[in-house]
Amino acid sequence: MIWPGWRGCPGRPPKLSHSELLCLAVMQAMLGYHKEARWLRYARAHLRHLFPYLPGQSGYNKRLRAALPQIKRITRVLAKDTDFWHDTVWITDSTPVPCGMSRPTVKRSDMTGFANYGYCASHSRFFWGLRLYLVCTPAGMPMLWALADPKLGEREVLAAILEVDAEIIKDRAGLLLISDKGFASKAFERSLSEQGITLLRPSRKNEVLRAGEPMLKKVRQLIESVNDTLKGQLDLEQHSAHSIEGASVRTAQHTLALTTATWHNSQTNQPTTRSLTTHDH
Repeated sequence: MIWPGWRGCPGRPPKLSHSELLCLAVMQAMLGYHKEARWLRYARAHLRHLFPYLPGQSGYNKRLRAALPQIKRITRVLAKDTDFWHDTVWITDSTPVPCGMSRPTVKRSDMTGFANYGYCASHSRFFWGLRLYLVCTPAGMPMLWALADPKLGEREVLAAILEVDAEIIKDRAGLLLISDKGFASKAFERSLSEQGITLLRPSRKNEVLRAGEPMLKKVRQLIESVNDTLKGQLDLEQHSAHSIEGASVRTAQHTLALTTATWHNSQTNQPTTRSLTTHDH
Protein backbone atom coordinates (compact mmCIF):
# COMPACT_ATOMS: atom_id res chain seq x y z
CA MET A 1 0.00 0.00 0.00
CA ILE A 2 1.30 3.47 -0.93
CA TRP A 3 -0.42 6.40 0.77
CA PRO A 4 -0.73 9.92 -0.70
CA GLY A 5 2.41 12.02 -0.54
CA TRP A 6 4.80 9.07 -0.24
CA ARG A 7 7.66 9.36 -2.72
CA GLY A 8 9.93 6.71 -1.34
CA CYS A 9 13.52 7.03 -0.14
CA PRO A 10 16.84 6.30 -1.83
CA GLY A 11 18.65 3.10 -1.03
CA ARG A 12 17.37 -0.34 -0.14
CA PRO A 13 13.74 -0.67 0.94
CA PRO A 14 13.25 -1.39 4.66
CA LYS A 15 12.76 -5.02 5.69
CA LEU A 16 9.54 -3.99 7.43
CA SER A 17 7.45 -1.99 4.96
CA HIS A 18 5.64 1.18 5.96
CA SER A 19 2.29 -0.55 5.50
CA GLU A 20 3.38 -3.40 7.78
CA LEU A 21 4.61 -0.88 10.35
CA LEU A 22 1.22 0.86 10.47
CA CYS A 23 -0.59 -2.48 10.68
CA LEU A 24 1.58 -3.43 13.64
CA ALA A 25 0.89 -0.07 15.30
CA VAL A 26 -2.89 -0.44 14.92
CA MET A 27 -2.86 -4.05 16.14
CA GLN A 28 -0.77 -3.10 19.17
CA ALA A 29 -3.33 -0.45 20.19
CA MET A 30 -6.31 -2.70 19.46
CA LEU A 31 -4.96 -5.65 21.42
CA GLY A 32 -3.98 -3.54 24.43
CA TYR A 33 -0.19 -3.99 24.50
CA HIS A 34 1.17 -0.92 26.30
CA LYS A 35 4.82 -1.97 26.17
CA GLU A 36 6.48 -2.24 22.78
CA ALA A 37 8.88 -5.00 23.88
CA ARG A 38 6.00 -7.16 25.12
CA TRP A 39 4.04 -6.52 21.92
CA LEU A 40 6.97 -7.56 19.73
CA ARG A 41 7.44 -10.76 21.76
CA TYR A 42 3.78 -11.60 21.15
CA ALA A 43 4.10 -10.75 17.44
CA ARG A 44 7.16 -13.00 17.04
CA ALA A 45 5.34 -15.87 18.70
CA HIS A 46 1.97 -15.54 16.94
CA LEU A 47 2.22 -13.27 13.89
CA ARG A 48 5.31 -14.49 12.02
CA HIS A 49 3.10 -15.65 9.12
CA LEU A 50 1.92 -12.05 8.66
CA PHE A 51 5.19 -10.21 9.34
CA PRO A 52 8.26 -12.17 8.13
CA TYR A 53 10.57 -9.52 9.62
CA LEU A 54 10.06 -7.83 12.98
CA PRO A 55 12.55 -5.25 14.31
CA GLY A 56 13.78 -4.99 17.86
CA GLN A 57 12.09 -2.71 20.35
CA SER A 58 14.48 0.18 19.69
CA GLY A 59 14.11 -0.07 15.92
CA TYR A 60 10.33 -0.33 16.15
CA ASN A 61 10.19 2.75 18.39
CA LYS A 62 12.38 4.79 16.04
CA ARG A 63 10.32 3.75 13.00
CA LEU A 64 7.07 4.68 14.75
CA ARG A 65 8.33 8.13 15.72
CA ALA A 66 9.58 8.78 12.20
CA ALA A 67 6.21 7.64 10.80
CA LEU A 68 4.14 10.19 12.77
CA PRO A 69 3.33 12.29 9.65
CA GLN A 70 2.29 9.15 7.76
CA ILE A 71 0.11 7.98 10.69
CA LYS A 72 -1.70 11.32 10.66
CA ARG A 73 -2.04 11.21 6.88
CA ILE A 74 -3.51 7.71 6.70
CA THR A 75 -5.91 8.60 9.53
CA ARG A 76 -7.19 11.47 7.37
CA VAL A 77 -7.36 9.22 4.28
CA LEU A 78 -9.53 6.65 6.09
CA ALA A 79 -11.84 9.35 7.46
CA LYS A 80 -12.30 10.78 3.95
CA ASP A 81 -13.29 7.33 2.70
CA THR A 82 -16.51 7.40 4.74
CA ASP A 83 -19.73 9.39 4.66
CA PHE A 84 -18.77 10.79 8.08
CA TRP A 85 -16.24 13.08 6.39
CA HIS A 86 -19.09 15.19 4.99
CA ASP A 87 -20.92 15.47 8.31
CA THR A 88 -21.66 19.12 9.16
CA VAL A 89 -22.08 18.44 12.89
CA TRP A 90 -18.91 18.17 14.98
CA ILE A 91 -18.43 17.63 18.70
CA THR A 92 -15.38 18.80 20.63
CA ASP A 93 -13.99 18.29 24.12
CA SER A 94 -10.68 17.92 25.93
CA THR A 95 -9.58 15.10 28.19
CA PRO A 96 -6.48 14.60 30.40
CA VAL A 97 -3.59 12.43 29.24
CA PRO A 98 -1.51 11.90 32.44
CA CYS A 99 2.24 11.52 31.90
CA GLY A 100 3.51 11.11 35.45
CA MET A 101 2.14 10.11 38.85
CA SER A 102 4.88 11.22 41.25
CA ARG A 103 6.91 14.34 41.98
CA PRO A 104 10.30 12.67 41.19
CA THR A 105 8.90 11.58 37.81
CA VAL A 106 7.79 15.12 37.05
CA LYS A 107 11.21 16.55 37.97
CA ARG A 108 13.21 14.27 35.70
CA SER A 109 10.72 13.88 32.85
CA ASP A 110 11.75 14.82 29.30
CA MET A 111 8.27 16.34 28.90
CA THR A 112 9.16 19.33 31.04
CA GLY A 113 8.19 22.41 29.06
CA PHE A 114 5.32 20.61 27.32
CA ALA A 115 3.41 18.87 30.13
CA ASN A 116 2.01 20.67 33.16
CA TYR A 117 -0.38 20.36 36.08
CA GLY A 118 -4.07 20.46 35.28
CA TYR A 119 -7.44 19.66 36.79
CA CYS A 120 -10.02 17.19 35.51
CA ALA A 121 -13.48 18.39 36.60
CA SER A 122 -15.17 15.21 35.33
CA HIS A 123 -13.22 13.04 37.79
CA SER A 124 -12.44 15.75 40.39
CA ARG A 125 -8.70 15.14 40.29
CA PHE A 126 -5.46 16.91 39.50
CA PHE A 127 -2.99 15.40 37.05
CA TRP A 128 0.39 16.13 35.51
CA GLY A 129 0.59 15.69 31.78
CA LEU A 130 -1.14 16.90 28.64
CA ARG A 131 -4.65 17.50 27.40
CA LEU A 132 -6.02 15.80 24.31
CA TYR A 133 -8.33 18.05 22.30
CA LEU A 134 -10.52 15.95 20.04
CA VAL A 135 -13.01 17.02 17.37
CA CYS A 136 -15.15 14.20 16.03
CA THR A 137 -18.50 13.51 14.36
CA PRO A 138 -21.52 12.23 16.34
CA ALA A 139 -20.70 8.75 15.00
CA GLY A 140 -17.29 8.91 16.68
CA MET A 141 -15.08 9.46 13.63
CA PRO A 142 -12.05 11.58 14.68
CA MET A 143 -11.67 14.67 12.49
CA LEU A 144 -9.10 16.84 14.29
CA TRP A 145 -6.95 16.39 17.39
CA ALA A 146 -4.06 17.96 19.25
CA LEU A 147 -2.10 17.60 22.49
CA ALA A 148 -1.59 20.74 24.56
CA ASP A 149 -0.38 22.08 27.88
CA PRO A 150 -3.36 21.73 30.28
CA LYS A 151 -2.80 25.29 31.52
CA LEU A 152 -3.58 26.73 28.10
CA GLY A 153 -7.11 28.02 27.57
CA GLU A 154 -9.48 25.65 25.81
CA ARG A 155 -10.66 28.34 23.40
CA GLU A 156 -7.06 29.22 22.54
CA VAL A 157 -6.16 25.63 21.69
CA LEU A 158 -9.33 24.95 19.68
CA ALA A 159 -8.84 28.17 17.71
CA ALA A 160 -5.30 27.04 16.84
CA ILE A 161 -6.53 23.61 15.74
CA LEU A 162 -9.16 25.14 13.45
CA GLU A 163 -6.59 27.58 12.05
CA VAL A 164 -4.14 24.80 11.18
CA ASP A 165 -6.87 22.85 9.35
CA ALA A 166 -8.65 25.87 7.88
CA GLU A 167 -8.89 24.20 4.45
CA ILE A 168 -11.11 21.47 5.89
CA ILE A 169 -13.42 24.06 7.44
CA LYS A 170 -13.83 25.93 4.15
CA ASP A 171 -15.26 22.82 2.49
CA ARG A 172 -18.19 22.66 4.95
CA ALA A 173 -21.01 25.16 4.74
CA GLY A 174 -23.10 25.58 7.88
CA LEU A 175 -20.79 23.65 10.21
CA LEU A 176 -22.27 23.18 13.70
CA LEU A 177 -19.73 22.71 16.51
CA ILE A 178 -21.05 21.36 19.83
CA SER A 179 -18.99 21.99 22.98
CA ASP A 180 -19.29 22.44 26.73
CA LYS A 181 -19.31 25.64 28.80
CA GLY A 182 -15.53 25.85 28.82
CA PHE A 183 -15.56 27.23 25.28
CA ALA A 184 -17.97 30.08 26.13
CA SER A 185 -16.83 33.50 24.91
CA LYS A 186 -18.52 36.12 22.76
CA ALA A 187 -15.25 36.93 21.02
CA PHE A 188 -14.57 33.25 20.35
CA GLU A 189 -18.08 32.65 19.00
CA ARG A 190 -17.72 35.73 16.79
CA SER A 191 -14.43 34.37 15.45
CA LEU A 192 -16.04 31.01 14.70
CA SER A 193 -18.96 32.72 12.99
CA GLU A 194 -16.54 34.51 10.66
CA GLN A 195 -15.29 31.05 9.63
CA GLY A 196 -18.84 29.85 8.96
CA ILE A 197 -19.05 27.82 12.19
CA THR A 198 -21.99 27.96 14.61
CA LEU A 199 -21.10 27.10 18.21
CA LEU A 200 -23.74 25.24 20.21
CA ARG A 201 -23.01 25.02 23.95
CA PRO A 202 -24.84 25.00 27.29
CA SER A 203 -25.73 28.37 28.75
CA ARG A 204 -23.89 29.72 31.77
CA LYS A 205 -25.69 30.56 35.02
CA ASN A 206 -25.92 34.24 34.12
CA GLU A 207 -27.26 33.59 30.61
CA VAL A 208 -30.72 32.92 29.25
CA LEU A 209 -31.46 29.49 27.78
CA ARG A 210 -29.65 29.24 24.45
CA ALA A 211 -31.24 27.96 21.24
CA GLY A 212 -30.96 24.18 20.84
CA GLU A 213 -29.81 23.65 24.43
CA PRO A 214 -32.41 20.95 25.36
CA MET A 215 -30.82 18.55 22.85
CA LEU A 216 -27.30 19.10 24.12
CA LYS A 217 -27.19 16.62 26.99
CA LYS A 218 -27.55 13.49 24.86
CA VAL A 219 -25.24 14.78 22.14
CA ARG A 220 -22.58 15.80 24.67
CA GLN A 221 -22.52 12.24 25.97
CA LEU A 222 -21.27 11.11 22.57
CA ILE A 223 -17.91 12.86 22.90
CA GLU A 224 -17.56 11.49 26.44
CA SER A 225 -18.17 8.04 24.98
CA VAL A 226 -15.49 8.56 22.32
CA ASN A 227 -12.99 9.68 24.96
CA ASP A 228 -13.89 6.62 27.01
CA THR A 229 -13.18 4.40 24.01
CA LEU A 230 -9.73 5.96 23.59
CA LYS A 231 -8.88 5.84 27.30
CA GLY A 232 -10.92 2.87 28.52
CA GLN A 233 -10.86 0.34 25.68
CA LEU A 234 -7.70 1.49 23.87
CA ASP A 235 -5.87 2.37 27.13
CA LEU A 236 -4.51 5.73 25.95
CA GLU A 237 -3.74 6.79 29.54
CA GLN A 238 -1.29 3.88 29.80
CA HIS A 239 0.80 5.18 26.89
CA SER A 240 4.12 4.77 28.79
CA ALA A 241 5.65 7.67 26.82
CA HIS A 242 8.62 9.54 28.33
CA SER A 243 8.90 12.38 25.81
CA ILE A 244 6.58 14.67 23.86
CA GLU A 245 7.51 12.81 20.66
CA GLY A 246 6.53 9.52 22.27
CA ALA A 247 3.25 10.90 23.61
CA SER A 248 2.41 12.36 20.19
CA VAL A 249 3.00 9.14 18.29
CA ARG A 250 1.14 7.04 20.90
CA THR A 251 -1.85 9.38 20.66
CA ALA A 252 -1.71 9.27 16.86
CA GLN A 253 -1.43 5.47 17.03
CA HIS A 254 -4.56 5.16 19.19
CA THR A 255 -6.47 7.69 17.09
CA LEU A 256 -5.58 5.71 13.96
CA ALA A 257 -6.81 2.50 15.64
CA LEU A 258 -10.16 4.14 16.47
CA THR A 259 -10.43 5.59 12.96
CA THR A 260 -9.58 2.22 11.39
CA ALA A 261 -12.25 0.41 13.41
CA THR A 262 -14.86 3.08 12.60
CA TRP A 263 -13.91 2.98 8.91
CA HIS A 264 -14.08 -0.82 8.77
CA ASN A 265 -17.44 -0.95 10.55
CA SER A 266 -18.79 1.66 8.16
CA GLN A 267 -17.56 -0.24 5.10
CA THR A 268 -19.12 -3.48 6.35
CA ASN A 269 -22.41 -1.86 7.41
CA GLN A 270 -22.07 -2.71 11.09
CA PRO A 271 -24.91 -1.41 13.31
CA THR A 272 -22.47 0.38 15.65
CA THR A 273 -19.67 2.06 13.74
CA ARG A 274 -17.48 2.75 16.79
CA SER A 275 -17.65 -0.75 18.27
CA LEU A 276 -14.27 -2.41 18.90
CA THR A 277 -15.71 -5.78 19.90
CA THR A 278 -14.71 -7.53 16.68
CA HIS A 279 -11.23 -5.97 16.64
CA ASP A 280 -9.82 -6.11 20.19
CA HIS A 281 -9.20 -9.86 20.56
